[in-house]
Amino acid sequence: MASERDRTTGFYHQTLETLSPGKRETFLSEELRKIVTHACQNASAIRKKFASAGLKPGDVRSVKDLEKLPITHKHELASLQKEDPPFGGFLGVPMQRLKRICMSPGPIYEPEDTESKNDRWTQAFFAAGFRKGDIGQVTFSYHLVPPAFWFEDALHRLGCIATPGGVGNTEQQVKMMHDLKVTGYIGTPSFLMAVAKKAQELGYDPKNDLALEVGFVSGEMLPESLRSELEETFGMVIRQGYGTADVGCMGFECYHKNGMHFPYNCIVEIVDPETGKQLGPGETGEIVTTVFDEAYPMIRFGTGDLSYYTDEPCDCGRTSGRLVKILGRLDQVTKVKGMFIHPGNVEEVAARFEEIKECQVVVTREGHVDQMTFKVVLADGVTPSDDLAKQIESAIPGSMRVRGKVEFIERKALPEKYSKINDLRKWE
Repeated sequence: MASERDRTTGFYHQTLETLSPGKRETFLSEELRKIVTHACQNASAIRKKFASAGLKPGDVRSVKDLEKLPITHKHELASLQKEDPPFGGFLGVPMQRLKRICMSPGPIYEPEDTESKNDRWTQAFFAAGFRKGDIGQVTFSYHLVPPAFWFEDALHRLGCIATPGGVGNTEQQVKMMHDLKVTGYIGTPSFLMAVAKKAQELGYDPKNDLALEVGFVSGEMLPESLRSELEETFGMVIRQGYGTADVGCMGFECYHKNGMHFPYNCIVEIVDPETGKQLGPGETGEIVTTVFDEAYPMIRFGTGDLSYYTDEPCDCGRTSGRLVKILGRLDQVTKVKGMFIHPGNVEEVAARFEEIKECQVVVTREGHVDQMTFKVVLADGVTPSDDLAKQIESAIPGSMRVRGKVEFIERKALPEKYSKINDLRKWE
């Protein structure tokens, strides 16, 4: 039975979420000056960034001034951390002040000691419809990577209870949802579909035997056809958010689902990938963000994702700009089952096997679920075998955090020049 909670209106922080454009500019510029001063004093990578542009902290006083700074791209972090371990010079507080260190594929280490990431995800959860008293099942991984911890903290901030489902164990997760009358789902849309199928296999009607009312999904594309199917199957409302493990939340949908609102306490730019200049509403460019995070002060962090934004009014009353749609990526970095994989990850797997001469990862999508195939060209004289395939398949998660199937192919099956990752997924 549905609760009587109002999940469609209200704000987590009404004053800051409804600022006028002028007041928002003033607020963000003030916060920017604070984080620039702190970062230049405490994080060597930020000092180097300013020095490379011939700038002093006082030269960046407004959002527009950010154009003077170079962009640090996600794909650079792994090499920067190798050069200056463990955080590439981006740590802005003493190590003893950290509460958690996570690791994403790369490897990339992410230090945490800030309230800002959790506060931004809390805004997202409130906008999605989570309210005090909800029980939210977190089905993101609690292993190495940070999102599950962020989302659990966000639930607690709203006065919700968290059930740490983690990844997999679908039957147990369905039982937990049923027995505890879980009202909220947090995870990928594809896993929620797996939950629906498992519930039906166990004899449950997802709409009537489970209590789900609200869902927050991230980590994968959410086609409207899949959203509609899931909402109808469970009788729930599903909204999505956008972020990365490096900087946290950069956008979230409200009830009206007409784009992903920028959180009030970070700066999101859409920039020309060639010049780094800020673009206006409707113009496609790279998503670049600056977060007010003393521990890990990313200033002009380039996500590699392409999008555009609108500043048209939203019926929810939030006045921030909104990302309209994620259009793709600038580089070969690809997100599979919620995890970024890099060309370097592919090469890392191949380097473990002298039997592999060349390889390519191919990403497809079947039934709203990502599929990854590791295509292998064997060295001369090596014969394909099930045993070798299993060995390679066992090594893949160690570098990519996701599983894939191995397929042996002839060299002629690959173009003369080919990318290490070939994403063949089609989105609506």
